Amino acid sequence: MTELRNPGPHPQPHAPRVRLPGNACDAHCHIFGPIDRFPYAANSPYHPAESPLTHLRRLHTLLGLTRAVLVQPVAYGRDHSALVAALESGRGRYRGVALIGPDTPPREIERLHAAGVRGARLNFVSHLTPPPSPQTVQEIIRLVQPYEWHLSLHVADQAIIELAETVRTSPLPVVIDHMARVDLRDGLKSPAIRTLRQLLDSGSVWVKLSGADRLVVCPSDMPDAVALARLLAHDAPQRVVWGTDFPHPNTHGFVPDDGDLVDLLAEIAPHPADRERLLVDNPTECFDF
Repeated sequence: MTELRNPGPHPQPHAPRVRLPGNACDAHCHIFGPIDRFPYAANSPYHPAESPLTHLRRLHTLLGLTRAVLVQPVAYGRDHSALVAALESGRGRYRGVALIGPDTPPREIERLHAAGVRGARLNFVSHLTPPPSPQTVQEIIRLVQPYEWHLSLHVADQAIIELAETVRTSPLPVVIDHMARVDLRDGLKSPAIRTLRQLLDSGSVWVKLSGADRLVVCPSDMPDAVALARLLAHDAPQRVVWGTDFPHPNTHGFVPDDGDLVDLLAEIAPHPADRERLLVDNPTECFDF
């Protein structure tokens, strides 16, 4: 597997103009390191620069975020040591999303739940890891269903169409990462976006309005990705959440200023009440804060 490029986060993000409500949540972010304490998996497809919890906290202070959902990166595989340490240090301010398999021991699921994990991530992005089979998905559901976790779905391009039935029939809530990473060159009426909107309308599906920088066709101010986020927020304002995706692993050329991402909330959720719901109320329900 070819190792992926990792330019890292913006070196000097600016303080945003948009003021966030109290208890605002970054619903999708990662931590990497310290590597001497939490080394990457030997078979990791990428090796990002260190971006430990201290870096994330500094960014969140700058942006006005006080809660976060930490998503286990493929770089760590199923070793959740860094994630659990961060969750425990957060004392209730953080929730986690884990990477597990059908052979994960039930005691490990219990341990992760006690630490604050509330979701299992399924990667269907082939450059990161081979996608799980339908049988594997069902076995993971069986493992986490007693804890009422959600399934976190990482897909790209047309995959949301191919997996639509899996999403519809899931006995657990499904959270779709990064607006399904649809191809915006096909416009806002593409089959993939139609499918995403139909799933969001089903009542048990959530969408993260994150990863705008990954979707853009015009990267300067991300108007195309913002238009999609605004559309989804209008469709189901009670089932969308927002995240930075800091420190933006595996980007290719365009690294966003996280201050800009916050300022774009003025377009995605124009009114303070909209932002309160997107950043506080919805994450509280979705991630069991």
